[in-house]
Amino acid sequence: MNTYGVILAGGGGTRFWPLSRQKTPKQLLNLSGKELMVNEAVERMSTVIGKSNIFIVTAESQASSMIRATQGKVFPRNILAEPAARNTTACIGYSAMEIVRKYGDGVMIITPADHYIEDVPALTEILKAAILTAENYDKLVTIGIKPTFPSIGFGYIKYETSAESDVKPVVEFKEKPDEETAKRYVGSGEYVWNSGIFIWKASLVLNKLKEYVPDIYEDFKTIGDSMNTPNEQEVLHKVYPNIRKISIDYAVMEPSAAKGDVLVIIPSDCGWNDVGSWDMMETLHAPDEDGNIIFGDGVAVDTKDTVIYSSSRTVTAVDVENLIIVETPDAIMVCRKDKAQGVKKIVDALNDAGRKELL
Repeated sequence: MNTYGVILAGGGGTRFWPLSRQKTPKQLLNLSGKELMVNEAVERMSTVIGKSNIFIVTAESQASSMIRATQGKVFPRNILAEPAARNTTACIGYSAMEIVRKYGDGVMIITPADHYIEDVPALTEILKAAILTAENYDKLVTIGIKPTFPSIGFGYIKYETSAESDVKPVVEFKEKPDEETAKRYVGSGEYVWNSGIFIWKASLVLNKLKEYVPDIYEDFKTIGDSMNTPNEQEVLHKVYPNIRKISIDYAVMEPSAAKGDVLVIIPSDCGWNDVGSWDMMETLHAPDEDGNIIFGDGVAVDTKDTVIYSSSRTVTAVDVENLIIVETPDAIMVCRKDKAQGVKKIVDALNDAGRKELL
């Protein structure tokens, strides 16, 4: 059976504002100092999938930049441009329909572009095992990460602990919890972090869409019927912006888990992390002796556990701790490190104020 890789790279990366913007979101940034995030994702995917079968789903406004950024790594025809952002069910449904109608059914590996993996060879072995599981069982497969602390920034998966193998039936999915709930999850030993990595047959996920969200499936059937015709882009632009917004967890994974149709692979540690906000930069860079991470022209005196990012001007900090300070040519952002998830509120406030030049 054919195997396809799908990298989800259409988000705005609002929690990395002001560095991340609509036209140059975090997936098109070099946050590790090695490569653009999307290219690191492509390189990881290429350890199990050939270049011709790697797809990227991105926003239409980012498509030309994505093609330039991934030149020589991903075929331009495999850059799927969403006319509008409609959440993960839409972009996954779009890629599944594209694959089935144009290339034939096969196993899809779906992963976000903003993950960091310390041990790529270990991830490669995990993905190979997941592909075999998806081929042999008519189930939806995901990868769970053993929690190392009670994170409130990740979703959780409850699984059947009685299963002896590393592949376990999923009981239910849980959204990002509060701190007390997260502690309870981790303490129980019955939960793993939801990695957002999915492995399944393209035809299977389309059938699940038809079963659980038939209105969305009908939209994609209309788009699919137009594929390989002169009207494909016209139909896509007419239908796609009106697709109902809903995440794949709510639309497919939760009802499928309730029927026993989801399996989770719980691997040994591969050094996975979701680089979703500024406070996660310590996963990419080792802090100094004071716990600080400094990019560019930054000076920290009597300062602890602080991230300083300077794009051009000198940024200084004196006698502070637990802060994130980011400078770009047109904006400065300061927040407490433990409130980094709230940076998105700044983007929302700027959008409400009509400050489009800063988005």
